[in-house]
Amino acid sequence: MDLTIVTTFLQLLLAAFLGACIGLEREYKSKPAGIKTHSLVSLGAALFIVLGYRAFYDFKGEELSFDPSRVLAAVVLGVGFIGGGLIIKRAFAVEGLTTAAGLWIAAAVGAAVGMQLYLLALSAALITLFVFHGVTSLENRFIREKRRKKEQ
Repeated sequence: MDLTIVTTFLQLLLAAFLGACIGLEREYKSKPAGIKTHSLVSLGAALFIVLGYRAFYDFKGEELSFDPSRVLAAVVLGVGFIGGGLIIKRAFAVEGLTTAAGLWIAAAVGAAVGMQLYLLALSAALITLFVFHGVTSLENRFIREKRRKKEQ
């Protein structure tokens, strides 16, 4: 079996796994985009990056009518479109911003895996989980408590 096929499969698997880890927190909080969505966005981003790399190296030295390095920009724009659909304004509140940001990060994590930047991808996924969970705890403890006292 070709080693590049195995490597590519493991890259895609890692991207899907890290995306799922990010989505798990959103699922736990019953948000609209959870494990499957984050996993698929991360997997898709990794796949597009791998495809871009392959296209670049397969046609290296030939005159190209496309620029494979623009794949990353296309992934960012595409995920922005999906994230925009998650943001809802209800009365005086805006909902879905954190979930949309999570999808955006899941795509970046997948892209990093696709570029074989594994430590960067893992670090970003862990930092994202900290932000989702750790920062929420801090918000609940300090900011929301302060707002509640002001309202009384």
